[in-house]
Amino acid sequence: MRKVLAYKLARTDGWDFYTGKTINYRDFIGKVVKCPNPNPKLGVCSRGVIHASKNSNDCFVGARIPCSAYRVEGKPACGDKTKWGFTELYILEEIKDLDALFGWQYSKAINPINPLSRKVKPTKSDIALLKEWASVRASVGVSVWDSVRASVRVSVWVSVRDSVWASVGDSVWDSVGASVGDSVWDSVGAYIGRLFPNIKEWKYIKHKKGVYPYQPVVDLWERGLVPSFDGSKWLLHSGKKADIVFEITKQELLEVK
Repeated sequence: MRKVLAYKLARTDGWDFYTGKTINYRDFIGKVVKCPNPNPKLGVCSRGVIHASKNSNDCFVGARIPCSAYRVEGKPACGDKTKWGFTELYILEEIKDLDALFGWQYSKAINPINPLSRKVKPTKSDIALLKEWASVRASVGVSVWDSVRASVRVSVWVSVRDSVWASVGDSVWDSVGASVGDSVWDSVGAYIGRLFPNIKEWKYIKHKKGVYPYQPVVDLWERGLVPSFDGSKWLLHSGKKADIVFEITKQELLEVK
């Protein structure tokens, strides 16, 4: 098989994800790295080869964020048209702009906004966003979380989800409370979805192509407000203790102009 150009992901310090101590790709820029125990017969995702992919987003099988990324070249020993296993690879360069490489907002995924880091007082515009969010959430055929999950590439979704949840999801969930968990779950999912601006059509909801349907809750999140719904009332939480800074019944919210 002829040589191909591919992408390889490693830990932020350059070491391989598999063991964290076998190959440091950053140290081998401009050089050849070799698989310690080559055995292509074990397959593309085995320890018998070094895995790399034609598309950078396909590298997340076995990798995660945060990460470092490398453009590499080699002759595949096994694999298919998009994912390959190599016994050796030439490391061409490290890629620094991972937002551009992946086509989604990597920099925000590894450093997400914590909406509860400050306390704000809701404005009329915030209440309008809450009303819009309530309407959009009610129109989704499934949960917002499931809509976003189904629209994003699976391996990428898992990595981004884990990163955002580890950074802010747990604290938001714990602070606001499990009793309104479904609505909070949807808020976190909506925030994650906004990290993928290249997706133009989101599953399970009707919306204008190219328009992110869950933007209202993202705007609230970035303002420092987390919405929740307890079955009869909509609440807005803010501040490190997730204080309730606004509440309104479902019917009253419908009447807001």
